[in-house]
Amino acid sequence: MTLLGAVDAAWEHNSRCLQRLDKTLKKIFPMLHRKRSVEVGAQVEHRGTQANRMELAHTSRKAFEGSLMKNSSPGQEVSLGISTLTLTPLIPESPPVRRSQPISITSNRSKGGEFLSPSVSPIPNPFPELCSLPHSSLLNSSLPSESSDKCLIKVYAEDNSSRSVLVSRQATAREVCHLLVQSAHCSDQENWALLEHFPTLGLERCLEDHEIVLEVQATWSPKVKTRFMFSKNYAKYEVFNKQTCFFPEAMVSDSTDTMKRMTSQEFIQKLMTSETSPQIQGFLYLKGYSKKFWKKVYFTLRRSGLYRSTKVSKKDPRHLQYTADLDVSNVYKVVDGCKLYGAPTDFNFCIKPNRNQGLVKNLKILCAETEQIRTLWMSAIRLFKYKKQLQSNFQLSKLALRSPEGSNPTDSKPNSEDSLVAMDFSGKAGGRVIENPTEAQSAEQEEGQAWRKREALRCCQSNMNSEPWTSSVHKTHPWFHGGLSRKEAERLIEKQGLADGVFLVRRSHLHENCFVLSLCYELKVKHCIVVPVQRNGKMYYSIDDGVTLFIDLLQLVEFYQINKGTLPVCLKCPCICVAL
Repeated sequence: MTLLGAVDAAWEHNSRCLQRLDKTLKKIFPMLHRKRSVEVGAQVEHRGTQANRMELAHTSRKAFEGSLMKNSSPGQEVSLGISTLTLTPLIPESPPVRRSQPISITSNRSKGGEFLSPSVSPIPNPFPELCSLPHSSLLNSSLPSESSDKCLIKVYAEDNSSRSVLVSRQATAREVCHLLVQSAHCSDQENWALLEHFPTLGLERCLEDHEIVLEVQATWSPKVKTRFMFSKNYAKYEVFNKQTCFFPEAMVSDSTDTMKRMTSQEFIQKLMTSETSPQIQGFLYLKGYSKKFWKKVYFTLRRSGLYRSTKVSKKDPRHLQYTADLDVSNVYKVVDGCKLYGAPTDFNFCIKPNRNQGLVKNLKILCAETEQIRTLWMSAIRLFKYKKQLQSNFQLSKLALRSPEGSNPTDSKPNSEDSLVAMDFSGKAGGRVIENPTEAQSAEQEEGQAWRKREALRCCQSNMNSEPWTSSVHKTHPWFHGGLSRKEAERLIEKQGLADGVFLVRRSHLHENCFVLSLCYELKVKHCIVVPVQRNGKMYYSIDDGVTLFIDLLQLVEFYQINKGTLPVCLKCPCICVAL
C-alpha cells in the first residue's frame, strides 16, 4: 500500500505540472500572435498604395459575404463557388537586382562643334597642397609649383634656431640677408652673410652677394645633409680693405716671368684687368685617398685654374699638373679637419666641384701651416674666380654702410632739426646761443660723455659697495655671450670673420667672478682676463692690473672702442648671434 500511494502522488504531481505548462503556453501564444500582428501592421504601413488596395479588396469581400448571409434563409446553404481572390504575402518579394552600367562622362560636352560648360560649377578644393603630392610644399621644401615665382627656403642661426623665408627665384644672397635682418629685427644692416654648410663633411663657405640662392640649392645632393646659415662675416672683403699688405711679395709673381715680383696692391689691380696674368704660389699639404696620407706639394694658382708640381724640390712651371677648375668649383673652409680627415694642422680648406656633392673622393682637401696662409689662399681663389664681380660687391657694401637703405645721404637730419641751435646753460645769466661751430661740436661731445657717465653710475649705484659681478647691465648687450668656452669663442670669431677688432665678452671658467675679453688681431684670437679690483671700499673692473678702472663691463667696452689702451687694437666689431 505504501508503494501504490507514492505512485499516485507522483502521478498527481505530474498532472499538475502539465496543467500549469498548458496554461503558460496558452498565455504565450496570444502574446506572440499580437506581436506578429503589430509587426505586420508596421510593414503594411510602409508598403504604400499597394497595401491600401489589398485592405480595400479584403473589406469589400467581407461585406459581400455578409450580404449573402443576410439574404439567405437559415436552412439554405450558401455557395460561393470558386473564389477568384488571391492572397498576396504581407512582405513582398525583393525585386530583381539591376546592375548599373558604366557611363562615360566628359568634362566638356560638345554640341555642333561648340564646347558647353557644365551647368553646375565644380566645388573648389580647400586643401590643394594635400592633393597635388608631386608639387606639395609639405614634401618639397622649395616651391609648390614650377609656375610660382616664390620659393620657400629654410635658414638656420648660430643657436640652431631656424626660419622659413619666402624668396623669389632670382633672389641673391644679399637680398635674402636683408629679409632676414628685417624679420629678426637686427640693429645693423651690413656685414651679414648667408653660409652654405655641410655638417657631415665639415665644410662651410660664405655665399657671395651676387649668387642666386636657389641656384646654389639646386646643386645640393639629397644624400648629403646641407643647410643655409645666417651669420656675421666681417672679413668678407678684408682683401680690399688691406690691399697694400694683404699678400706677401714672396707669394705673388707674374706667370710669364716668375722672377718678377709685385706688391699686393699691384697684384689685386692687375688681377681686375685681363691684360696681365699674375699668379700665387706656395707650399700646401694635399690629402690623398687614405685618411692618414698627406703630402706637402708646391701649388700655383693662375687664371686657368689650380696646378701642383710633380717635383717636390723643383718649382719649374714645366712640372705643373692641373688640379682643379675654379669655374666649376667653390672654395670651402674645413671645420675639425684633424678629426674628420686626419689633417696635420687645423688650418684646412677644400675645393669642391658644384656637382657630385656627396663623393668625398672628388674633394680636394688642402692644409696650410698657419691661419694667415689659409686666409691668403682662400681669398686668392675667390679673386681669381669672381674678379671684377667681387670688387663690385665690395663697393656696394661700402655704399650701403655710408648711406643706410631707404635714406638720402644728403638729408641725414630731419627737417625739424634745421631750426635747432646749440645752447650753453652753464652761466649764471641764463642760456646763450653758441654761434661758433667748433665750440658747438665740442659741447656736444662733452655732453655725450657726461650722459654716458651718469647713465653708468645710475645703473651701478645700488651695487657700488657690493661685488661688481652683481651688476647685470652687460647681459642685455649682443657682445656678451655668457658662459661660452674658450674653444667655442675662437670658433665663433673665426666664423664671423678674422678681422682686426672683432670681439666678445664671456664668463671665465678658470677664474671665479672674472670675465674674459676675446678679440681678433692679425688673424689670431687673443684672450684678456677682466678681474674685479677693490679701491676705497668700492669694486671696479680692470684688464691692466688696476691702472684703468671701470664700474661695469659696459663702461669698459665703450672705453676700449675709442681708446686702444693696453689692447693691440680697438674694439670694432662685436660678435652677434641672433635667434631667427
